Parts: sequence; C-alpha cells; structure tokens
Amino acid sequence: MTESRCRSYYNATINSETQYPRLEGEHRVDVAIVGAGFTGVATAVELAERGFKVAIIEANKVGWGATGRNGGQVTGSLSGDTAMTKQLINKLGKDTEQFVWDLRWRGHEIITSRVKKYQIDCDVKFGHLHTAYKPAHMTGIQAFYDEAVKRGMEDEVSLLTQQDIPDYLETPLYHGGLLNKRNMHLHSVNLCIGEARAAQCGGALIFEHSPVLTINDGVLPVVNTAHGSIRANSVVLAGNAYHRLARKQLKGMLFPASLGNCTTAQLSPEVTHAINPHDIAVYDSRLVLDYFRITADHRLMFGGGTNYSGRDSTNITSELRPAIERTFPRLKGVDIEFEWVGMAGIAVNRIPQLGKVSPNVFYCQGYSGHGIATSHVLAEMMAEAIAGQLTEFNVFADMKHIRIPTNEWLGNQAMALGMLYYRLMEKLR
Repeated sequence: MTESRCRSYYNATINSETQYPRLEGEHRVDVAIVGAGFTGVATAVELAERGFKVAIIEANKVGWGATGRNGGQVTGSLSGDTAMTKQLINKLGKDTEQFVWDLRWRGHEIITSRVKKYQIDCDVKFGHLHTAYKPAHMTGIQAFYDEAVKRGMEDEVSLLTQQDIPDYLETPLYHGGLLNKRNMHLHSVNLCIGEARAAQCGGALIFEHSPVLTINDGVLPVVNTAHGSIRANSVVLAGNAYHRLARKQLKGMLFPASLGNCTTAQLSPEVTHAINPHDIAVYDSRLVLDYFRITADHRLMFGGGTNYSGRDSTNITSELRPAIERTFPRLKGVDIEFEWVGMAGIAVNRIPQLGKVSPNVFYCQGYSGHGIATSHVLAEMMAEAIAGQLTEFNVFADMKHIRIPTNEWLGNQAMALGMLYYRLMEKLR
C-alpha cells in the first residue's frame, strides 16, 4: 500500500510534482537503487554521470520520507565526528582530523555545484547561526570557531557575544553563537525532485508507488515488486529509517527517531525582517535542540523536540508552539498552517553507516539528523565504490558500529532512556 505525500510546507510548495510510473515488467540495469530520497537520488546522479544505467525504485514518491520532512538546513554538523576520529586515527594517522574536517563541508560543495549545473530552483540561501542556549555552551562554540579559523575559514565564520545577538535575532534566549556563512538552507523536496530530474536526464529509470517486496541475491541480484522486477549488477539500499529490507544483516544498527516540524502562516516582510533580519538558519546548542529559519515566502519554519521512542508525535503544533513563542515573543498566538513529522535514522554511535549486506547489495544509512549534506557525501562514496574506487567506501565500511541486540521497539526504549540521561546531564552544564 503506497501513500500520498504528507501535508508539509515543502509538499504544498513543490515547483513541479513528480509523475513517474509504477514498476511493471522486467528490466535490466547496472545498478538498482531502493529509495528515492536524497541518498538514492544523489547516488543515481553520481552513477549516471559516470555512465551507469541506473533504476530508482521508490515505494511512494520522490522525496517522500525524511528527505521531505526535515528543517532544510545544510550545516557542517557532522554526525559522530568524535567517535569517527577515534576509529580512524590508526588507519589515517596524522591525516585523520583533516579528513573528518573536510567531510563536514563536502556535501555543501556537491549540492551547490549540482544546483548550478542542473539549474535546480530550491531556494538556496547562505548563512547559519549556532546559538548558545546557556553561557557554558559558549566554550564548545568558541572551540569550533578556533578550529574553523585554524583551517582557513576566518572569512566565513564570526563569533557573536550575547550583546551581538539582537543584531541577528529578536529573541531573549541566547548567550552568543557562531555565525557561519558557508552553511545554507533550502527547500529540500524541490532539491530532491531537481536531482531526480537530473538523474533521469542522464538515463536513469525512476519508478514511484513501487514498494520493494524482496531482493533475490546472487551474482545478478533481482529486485522484486508486486508488478515487476529489475535485474542488476549491484543493488543499493537507500531507505534509511523507512525500509525493512535486509533485517537480518542490519538488525540493531539503526533506530527511528521522530522529528517534528511546522511552519506558520505567511508573515509580513516587516515581521520576518524584525525577527531574523539577515535571513539566516538557526539551531541551538542543546542535545535535543530547536532549529528554525524563514522560508522563501515569509513563514517561520520551526522544528525540534526529537522523540526517540520510535513513535510519531501526535500534535506537533502543541509541542512546538511554546518553543516558538519563547523564542520570538512577538509571534505569540501566530497561526500554524503546516505541521508534519519525519523519521530520522539514528546510529547509536552517530557514525553514518556504509557497507554491504552481501557481495552485490550495498547499504547507506544512519545520518542521525544531519542527512542533507551527509547523504550527498556518502552517495558520492557509494558511486565511486560501484565504479571500482573503494578507498573511501572501505574507510566507512570498516567502521565498528554499536548494535543493540534486541527488537526495534526495545532498542528504541533503550535509546530514549539514554537520551533522557544525557538531557538530565545537559541541564547541569
């Protein structure tokens, strides 16, 4: 049973809705990709540009899952960077820190280059502020600023004090922050649809409303749906938290967390300029944080309150309205026009997961809430691996991940308890 798009701001403002056919009959390609979110579509673009014959098989619509349900922020917040660095030090030695640092920004370069190359209209805007929710949080923000300057970003980052905040946000909340001009924000569904169109122009086949039922593994794997099949040299599982394939091999590695988002009714240009005069995206320094930005048509998009239980939140507006009004008192009582939830794929150690479940079936998942940029980076690594260049793929495939040896429900409860502990510790900072 396939589903229509959720009632989100993104889906209400799609430039051009997709109308790809259902998979029917038998097809033969080089690479079959399961999932038409950022991971699958970006991988398809990379492979098509390298001359591969590709097919994308999507259960619902292009950009239907987490790709179309996020906050639209493309930042250098690399999930699992500390754990990643510890694991890579023995393999990469003195080059480890630079490798991890470069991963933070590589997705930005891929996205901006692709938007320009294929003329994708997705409301790209530059500028982001990482705010300190408590005075003590400025220590970590200062450290990141120092690192950015050390690595050549002195013209792109600025350290703000509490006295500087009113120049950027009309809010009483924050104690300073890091302004980053390299980070950006955008309309994620229009980006994904634009990339899908680019893949199609490169020869890729795209099928919607075609849930994959089974994958017959072998020298030439076969992807099966209710009405058709695709035989391929390689298969890529790109469904992240939204698929249930290869459960035996992937069990206990990834857990869904519900992310809530909403947008207000349209605000006047005067109001949006008053609350956010530089039109920057923002997130705060808490473990479970709030994040927000102004859309192209003058709405406040606001997200937060991650739910690690594995269940969707039921009333996003009631959960997020207090945070909106606390952040921007001017918006007390503002109408909320769109609300939606999405499932992020959370890895226990937060390191993105790239590997194989069999010799010819690859997987790519686990961005832990930082998927727009990271999905594009790992898609590039995936395409390089399929093309025969395995160096970077093996760096990630060799990572040691933490599995929770239980069913998904119990695993989510363990994750929720762990996050509760860290939130309590955070209150003591």
